[in-house]
Amino acid sequence: MSYHYLILLAVLALRLWELFYSWRRLSVDRREGRAQTLPEAVYPVIVALHAGWLAACLGEVLLREPRFQAWLVLPMLCLWGLSLALRFWVIASLGELWNVRLVERTEQPVVTAGPYAYIRHPNYLVVIVEIAAVPLMFGAYWTALIASLANGLVLWRRIAREEAYLFQFPAYREAFAHKKRLLPGLF
Repeated sequence: MSYHYLILLAVLALRLWELFYSWRRLSVDRREGRAQTLPEAVYPVIVALHAGWLAACLGEVLLREPRFQAWLVLPMLCLWGLSLALRFWVIASLGELWNVRLVERTEQPVVTAGPYAYIRHPNYLVVIVEIAAVPLMFGAYWTALIASLANGLVLWRRIAREEAYLFQFPAYREAFAHKKRLLPGLF
């Protein structure tokens, strides 16, 4: 089996685990009256984008079996590995608060530990890197380009919605108003 398929299976397994974990946590929080999802028109688009991105990666690999190009594959593999490390740091930092949905909580905690000490949205940085790096490992240039552009539009809407909610809280404003969204000191 080609490394392409193993990586795509790993990405798919991680996405399915994220969805299950989020659903399970949200179910418990809803049942105990601690949380509910915020209305968000862009969430189904996010799910479709991620499913389409995985399918496009696979399709581009199947349509034209790319040659192994170490100059591109190895740096993208390292970048993807770093994004996975950051993803697990984000999840560990948020613990039971981590979710793929935007969640309104009866008591909105503010997490400033881990990567949140440096930027406001480290999980979105993970997604940006992953959506570009994974297809580039395979030579799926069109998938990397189109999915990255689509992801940029979707995240622009998602971040605006999330921040509109979170910046209502004085503790969040105090902790994050001076921090950049995605890259410390830049953006």
